[in-house]
Amino acid sequence: MDELNNPVLLTIAACEVGFWVLVVGGLLLRYVARLRRAGLVTLALVPVLDVVLVVAVAIDLHRGGEVGFAHRLAGIYLGCTVMFGHRMIEWLDARFAYRFAGGPAPVKVPKDGPERARKEWADFARWLGAAAIAGALTLVLSYTVADAEQREQLMGVFGSLGVITVIWLLTGPVWVAGSSRS
Repeated sequence: MDELNNPVLLTIAACEVGFWVLVVGGLLLRYVARLRRAGLVTLALVPVLDVVLVVAVAIDLHRGGEVGFAHRLAGIYLGCTVMFGHRMIEWLDARFAYRFAGGPAPVKVPKDGPERARKEWADFARWLGAAAIAGALTLVLSYTVADAEQREQLMGVFGSLGVITVIWLLTGPVWVAGSSRS
C-alpha cells in the first residue's frame, strides 16, 4: 500500500491539524473574542481527536488493513498527545495571555543548570509515559482487532520505542547533565 494514501496516516495528519485548529481557535476565542466559555469548550474537544485516531486504527485493522509505519506511528502519536498535549496548550496559553490579555511574560527555561536538568528529566519522564501508552494501545489493538499477522507487524513498535527512549535519554537529560559539569 502506498503509505501516502494510507487512511491511518491521513487520519494522524488530520488529527494533528485538528489539534492545532482547536488549540489556536480555542485560545483566540478566549483571548481575542473574549468568549471564555466557547474557548474552554473548544479546547475541551482536543481529546476527541485521540478517540477518532484510535477508532480509525481499530477499524482499519478490523477490515484487514496491511500494517505499516502509520499503524505503529499512531500509538506513538497518541501517547505523545496525551503526555505532552496539555503542556503544549499551557505553553501557548501563556503566550496568548501575555499577548492579548496583559498576562505576565512567559518564563523561559535556562539553557543549562539545575532548572534545565529538571525540565529535561521531566520531559523524559513524560516520554516514558507516552511510550507506555503507545505500548498499551499496541497490545490492546493487537489482541482485540488485529489478526495474527497484523499483531506480529504491530509489535515492531516496541523496537522503535526502545530506540527513541535511548536517544531521548542520551540527548536530553544525560546530555544536559554532562554539559553542566564542564
